[in-house]
Amino acid sequence: MKKGQIFEGIIERVDFPNKGFVHISEEDGYVTVKNGIPGQKVRFVINKFKRGNAEGRLLEVLEQSPLETRKPVCSIFPACGGCMYQTMPYEEQMKMKEGQIRRLMDEAVKGEYVFEGVKASPKEFGYRNKMEFSFGDEYKDGPLSLGLHKKGSTYDVLTAGDCRLVHEDMNKILLCVLEYFRERNVSYYRKMQHSGYLRHLLLRRGDATGEILVNLVTTTQEEHDLTPLVSRLLELKLEGRIVGILHILNDALSDVVKSDETRVLYGQDFFYEKILGLEFKITPFSFFQPNTKGAEVLYETVREYIGDIHELTVFDLFSGTGTISQVLAPVAKQVVGVEIVEEAVEAARENAAQNGISNCKFIAGDVFQALDEIEEKPDVIVLDPPRDGIHPKALPKILNYGVDRIVYISCKMTSLARDLEMMQLAGYRVEKMTAVDQFCETVHVETVCLLSKLNTKQHIEVEVKMDELDLTAAESKATYDEIKEYVMERHGLKVSSLYISQIKRKCGLDVGQNYNLSKKEDAKVPQCPPEKEAAIIDTLRHFQMI
Repeated sequence: MKKGQIFEGIIERVDFPNKGFVHISEEDGYVTVKNGIPGQKVRFVINKFKRGNAEGRLLEVLEQSPLETRKPVCSIFPACGGCMYQTMPYEEQMKMKEGQIRRLMDEAVKGEYVFEGVKASPKEFGYRNKMEFSFGDEYKDGPLSLGLHKKGSTYDVLTAGDCRLVHEDMNKILLCVLEYFRERNVSYYRKMQHSGYLRHLLLRRGDATGEILVNLVTTTQEEHDLTPLVSRLLELKLEGRIVGILHILNDALSDVVKSDETRVLYGQDFFYEKILGLEFKITPFSFFQPNTKGAEVLYETVREYIGDIHELTVFDLFSGTGTISQVLAPVAKQVVGVEIVEEAVEAARENAAQNGISNCKFIAGDVFQALDEIEEKPDVIVLDPPRDGIHPKALPKILNYGVDRIVYISCKMTSLARDLEMMQLAGYRVEKMTAVDQFCETVHVETVCLLSKLNTKQHIEVEVKMDELDLTAAESKATYDEIKEYVMERHGLKVSSLYISQIKRKCGLDVGQNYNLSKKEDAKVPQCPPEKEAAIIDTLRHFQMI
């Protein structure tokens, strides 16, 4: 098997995240092909072949899968990379995700455990309360588009005017904004040239309240009067109500939605959403579960798994805006939330006060450092980390509390499987597990896992320390060339091995002795610029190295 060869075959199964396996009889081996559905006959080209593992890029679907019994629900399927399983009945999607979880967790979990299946989202379509749309064009020098990237592309953008993942209000707003800027022939930001004006449209809508926050993200390279746009948006006939229109200025080179400066063009810079009888104030960049009704199922599951906590102190680590903390507070003695994003912590405190909750304490800081400063000791711990899971330096500190129960919520099951290895070494047993399908039509799913401390009278307790951990496996997941390739593809930046080694050192990763060090005593070593540092860190997270 060689790079560039073209093959055809049937996708036998799809593993998380969206990795289809095709058997090539003439080569007596399997090729991983992304963006497919089990049962599809596909044509693909080999684009990677390393260490005996072959990866193929999908060229064409030759025959549909027997599972594809529904017609597409939007105009840009299957080119769009937003949702790819919409032609499968929802029940089949859940079956596929259940199989993915079981294959992964059966290997990761030591001993017997109970798997309680996948819980359905109350809404299959129109469930997303947040969506980031990009400005661009569908093809080079084509008309302005606003929507989602083509599958497998970081540049081509398809107009998502009839997206079924969001409420119809969002589609109306998107088309209104697109028409406005097309009429005025306004430029969009080109990532390679670092020039242009329009970047993103960030929309947030309360599922329970109907309140809408419109966020237009641009550079400062041009000046435009946005007053007519505000008027046009407010004239739209919507089911919900626009409560704020914001102009967010962002001159970062990387393709991320962030704010250098935020200007309020209309109304306020926040909206309210309700979940399980509690009200939450949400700002443009506040973390909030993207599926409100699905989040209610998720949080009810967490309450069920955590059990009786009336006289117990609960640590909610990676607490975001404190939704889980406040859901648990009425049935707990005390809840302590820790979150690194200060804006989210301030929002959590404000929300708790608004909801009349007095037994929640929120701390701003990195979990790894904050745990050393907290005087309270937990009885139970809830973990809801970012997609890449818990940093290997923070996890031993969490485990050394030795609490009887831990509830781990994961939006990336491979990160959960990795972290379970250390947790089980530290004397924890997986009791049961379930999943909540918060991301219908997509590959993603939220997994909830209950772990309990083994009986110390019957088992040896293991204290996990950093100097006993072998981190080489995690630290060698990507070569320098692979890191460079990803940084260029994702961020449009060229980075050197020197810069990569500098950032790896900052993150505590092994780079080998005297790597890239000059033999001259007074040599001036160039330092990695902040923009490239951020891109490299993002890449290290992508490869699960940090």
